Amino acid sequence: MNSFVQTMRNLGPVRLAALAGVAIALIGFVIYVASRLSGTSMELLYGDLAPADAKQIIAQLEERNIPYQMANDGRSVLVPSDQVLKLRVQMAESALPSGATVGYEIFDSASALGSTQFTQNINMVRALEGELARTVRTIQGVEGARVHLVLPKREPFTRDQVAPSASVVLLMKGRRLQPEQVVAVQNLVAAAVPGMKPGQVSIIDERGTLLTRGMGEEGALIAQNQDELRKAEERRLAQSIEQLLERTIGVGKVRAEVVADMDFNRIVTSRESFDPNGQVVRSTTTVDEQNKSSDAVSNVSVQQNLPEAQFAGNGGAPTSQTSENRTEETVNYEITKIVTNEVKEAGVVKRLSVAVMVDGTSTTNDAGVTTWQPRSDDEMQKITSLVRSAMGYDQARGDQIEVVNMQFIDPGALFDDAAAWEFLGFTKAEVMKMAEGLGVAVVAILIILLVVRPLVQRAFENLPSGADQGGAGLLTAEMQSHPQLTGPGGGSIPAGMLGMPDEMDDAEELIDIDKVEGRVKASSLRKIGEIVDKHPEEALSIIRNWLYQES
Repeated sequence: MNSFVQTMRNLGPVRLAALAGVAIALIGFVIYVASRLSGTSMELLYGDLAPADAKQIIAQLEERNIPYQMANDGRSVLVPSDQVLKLRVQMAESALPSGATVGYEIFDSASALGSTQFTQNINMVRALEGELARTVRTIQGVEGARVHLVLPKREPFTRDQVAPSASVVLLMKGRRLQPEQVVAVQNLVAAAVPGMKPGQVSIIDERGTLLTRGMGEEGALIAQNQDELRKAEERRLAQSIEQLLERTIGVGKVRAEVVADMDFNRIVTSRESFDPNGQVVRSTTTVDEQNKSSDAVSNVSVQQNLPEAQFAGNGGAPTSQTSENRTEETVNYEITKIVTNEVKEAGVVKRLSVAVMVDGTSTTNDAGVTTWQPRSDDEMQKITSLVRSAMGYDQARGDQIEVVNMQFIDPGALFDDAAAWEFLGFTKAEVMKMAEGLGVAVVAILIILLVVRPLVQRAFENLPSGADQGGAGLLTAEMQSHPQLTGPGGGSIPAGMLGMPDEMDDAEELIDIDKVEGRVKASSLRKIGEIVDKHPEEALSIIRNWLYQES
């Protein structure tokens, strides 16, 4: 303990401070490496966040005491990898991230007490716009969306009502929406607002390009629908052919393309015809009448016109009787009538062109060499017959079919690097982590060898320890008992002059060469050599002290 204290005193305050600084730096470096290797890795929770969403997510993480890191100028949030999935579910419960839009949750904290009808209407429009924007952002390729709705209020005592309209601004991820996707967004927004038609929805992208040009016109929409119907029919026929042939040829060994020429004219024909020979009695009406009447025959005279004469009896006057019979029958016939209404719907196939490419057969010999062989003519004829049946071949309408046998390129050979990279059973992430740890360890070793070790050696260099002084007592006493060992001017002889016992002759010759005054007895030299052999460090310390004294 005393030697250690003496060593510390000999170092001095400057060297002690340097050693303490090096020790603290080394300990901090070891702690950093240990924490880096044993700490939990951080993974991305959400990226490309709006500032408002990032603020709410950070507040949720701090409330749950979960460590996090910010990246990408505050647009990305990283959390421990073992909590990513759980946190995403928890954030979804809070409707985060919301894309800096406000949906129906605006009514959760709003108080109906004291709010006016105008405020409620404005909040309803904001909520509807926010919900529509969130729904549009779920489409693949859409990074952001904003929706503006115009919902005009019907004025009192007016007959006409202005139709609602909408404007949608899309922020895309490097590519534009397909025409069918644009139509889908139009119908989505129009279906969410009462009374809105798809033609009243305008959609533009971040470049200011109008994506719904002509979509408001009925003719453009019809043309778009016709094109979609044609493509759907082509895909259906191609898939039918491929699925039929893959059962015998093999999956991925056949490719079919269909081009359909379709007629989208809608024809309505009404035809009415009568058959005169097909008579049917519809109704019959029969009328039978019988009438009987009698008349008295008398002569006309003046006497008959007198009043008295009217009361006279005329029983003797002659009379005449008549009878009449009439029968009437009416028969109504219904003539057979044929009414034909013929409607030819749009989308009638006028002509089909089918191209089918079939792969050959591959054989591998014992040496592992793969050889491609074409299919026989008989097999190709059978394949052609199957294709005709699958497509509904009609020679009268001018259908064309072409079946070709060609060698396919193996896509697996072109994309072998796409497979998961492994080394000795370790994944790429594990190898990178081990390489990181190895790199840190190499840097630590280099710092210790090239920085710490030279500093420590320089600090302890040329400093005698307490053990050195105590162990060299016998050597010093022996030197003092033989003053002839001192050099000229009272200086000490270097350690090289004190040879080993078996080198005594060489030492004597060295003394003779240097012409040192006096002769040293052989016994004294042998004794000095034994002391140096037993205590080399103490002898070295004494010689160093002599050298400093001479300087």
